Amino acid sequence: MPLDPLHDPEFLTGLRRDMLRFAEMQLRNRAQAEDAVQEALTGALLGREKFASRASLRTWVLSILKNKIVDVLRAKVRENVVADVENDDDLNAYFDDRQHWAEDARPSEWQTPQQAMENKRFWEVFEACLYRLPEASARIFTMREVLGFDTDEICQTLAITSNNCWVQLHRARLALRACLGANWFGEAA
Repeated sequence: MPLDPLHDPEFLTGLRRDMLRFAEMQLRNRAQAEDAVQEALTGALLGREKFASRASLRTWVLSILKNKIVDVLRAKVRENVVADVENDDDLNAYFDDRQHWAEDARPSEWQTPQQAMENKRFWEVFEACLYRLPEASARIFTMREVLGFDTDEICQTLAITSNNCWVQLHRARLALRACLGANWFGEAA
C-alpha cells in the first residue's frame, strides 16, 4: 500500500464516493458535482505539500471540496442561470391531451410561498443550532447525518472510539432537539 493515501486507489474510491454524495446534495446537479469533486481532488494532489496534518487528510480534502462548491454556487448566482427549455417534447410527457397533468407525472403537493419561506427559515434555524454545538459534536453529526459516513469511517477519520462517537451523536441530537424546540417549535426550555 502506498504511504500517501492520495495515491491509494481504495482510499481514493471511498473518498470520491463520499465527496460526490456531498457535492450532489449541495449542487443538485450530477455534472457540476462531478466537476467540483474532480477539481477538489486535483487541487489536493497538486497542493499536497500544503497539507499541515492539523486535520485528517479526508477532512482537508472535503474542505477543499466545500470551497469548490461555494465557487460553483457563487457562479450560478452571478450568471443567473436559466434552464434551457428548447425541447418541448421533454415537457409533453408530463401532460395529457388536454394539457392537464398526466396522472403518473402529477407533482405531489406543492408548497405555498408561505410554506416554502417557513421551510427556508427552518433550515436557517437548524444551521444556527448546528453551529452552536461543540465543534467535535457538530463535526460528528454532520459526517454521520449529512455526509452519510458510517460509524467506522467517522471513528477512523477522527481517531475516536465508537463509544465516543455514539455519545457525541447522542449529545448532538439532544442539543439540536432542545435548540430547535426553543427556537423553532416555541417549546419552553
